[in-house]
Amino acid sequence: MKPIEQHSIEQLFTEARTYSHWQDRGIAADTLRQLYQLAAMDPTSMNAHPGRFVFLTTPASKQRLLPALAEGNRDKTLSAPVTVIVAHDPTFYRHLPELFPHMDGAEKMFADNEELSNSTAFRNGTLQGAWLIMAARALGLDCGPMSGFDNGKIDDIFFAENGWQSNFLINLGYGDQDALYARGKRLDFEEACLLL
Repeated sequence: MKPIEQHSIEQLFTEARTYSHWQDRGIAADTLRQLYQLAAMDPTSMNAHPGRFVFLTTPASKQRLLPALAEGNRDKTLSAPVTVIVAHDPTFYRHLPELFPHMDGAEKMFADNEELSNSTAFRNGTLQGAWLIMAARALGLDCGPMSGFDNGKIDDIFFAENGWQSNFLINLGYGDQDALYARGKRLDFEEACLLL
């Protein structure tokens, strides 16, 4: 592999921002499908892919989400073209015979160990959510990832039937740059890293 060009680094990293205000532009369903297909190329333990994504694209679906949101997150979520519930399936291992076929019985390792299953689903589902953000940026979309909601309420509202568990939310769209704050400081390498 070769390093990507500077403009791509800027789009994915150095010029990308977290948005709370949005232009009045929708996102096509085909773009959301392409977004998932890119994000699904992410690395996960044993190719388990426990991440699950619910794309809320209509006012009615956003209204279902509203009772779970903190007050400060309501307006930005209602105005975003799409809100994604990033979740994970605690019983992801049911798909391992298909996703990880070269290890017979891989699913039993998780089915017989709830702690391992839960930690693997949460960790890898979180990783998949991060990849979804990067895939969205690669497609020219802006993101507003957030917590500030009641996970239990979201799970009751959206996942009572399938048992998925919510992790965090991502608002997607085309951000309003005029409404951005100045970029927040980051920790220096020496503050955040050890070079051993």
